[in-house]
Amino acid sequence: MIRLRSIIFNIGMWIMVIPFALLTLLLIPMSAPRRSHIIAGWARFVVRWLALTCNLRYRVIGHENIPDHPCIILAKHQSAWETIAFQDIFPPQIWVLKRSLLLLPFFGWALWALKSIAIDRSAGREALKQLVSQGKDRLALGLSVVVFPEGTRIAPGQKGKYHIGGAWLATHTGATVVPVAHNAGEYWRKNSLLKRPGTITVSIGKPIDVSGMKADDLNKMVESWIESEMARLDSL
Repeated sequence: MIRLRSIIFNIGMWIMVIPFALLTLLLIPMSAPRRSHIIAGWARFVVRWLALTCNLRYRVIGHENIPDHPCIILAKHQSAWETIAFQDIFPPQIWVLKRSLLLLPFFGWALWALKSIAIDRSAGREALKQLVSQGKDRLALGLSVVVFPEGTRIAPGQKGKYHIGGAWLATHTGATVVPVAHNAGEYWRKNSLLKRPGTITVSIGKPIDVSGMKADDLNKMVESWIESEMARLDSL
């Protein structure tokens, strides 16, 4: 039954990608936050479709910690779920992602039209310069920037290397940082068809004022909070 429900969910999710991707292109003349809010309708549909078909829902701890201004969201990355559901939880946003994702039909077009920051991870310092330059631009447009410091999806119970990009962007723009932990990987595994029923918990930490901080220190602070919060969520 879980497999059948997951297949039905996937069909509905991908069918809705096409019209929303085309709509994204048509909305390019709009302001970036307005465009992001409208296209997030796809994400709002998906999380509700997920609840209906797979009985998989979510709850948020620390919703009051979301700033009322553009910020940098540094989050755990376990699943495709958070790339969708964050659009339902946080203000208008874009994501830092690998450039190859822009080549995907429809989905990649939408990512481009929404002004996502697509970087070449092998470019080293040049990638950091690009991240700061485009990050400043997106924040000035009224968009929050979502960064997954581990860079790739990490299985539950494991920890990847926390790369410095998100912290570097924050300390070079002065933007508020919001750390986020969640256990989506327990229900929606990497590269898995199955979506298991239950309730995903998203924990939003207190905003961090980066004034006077160095990127390395900020990165360690975020890592420490996220990983300790992950341990707490696992014990619930």
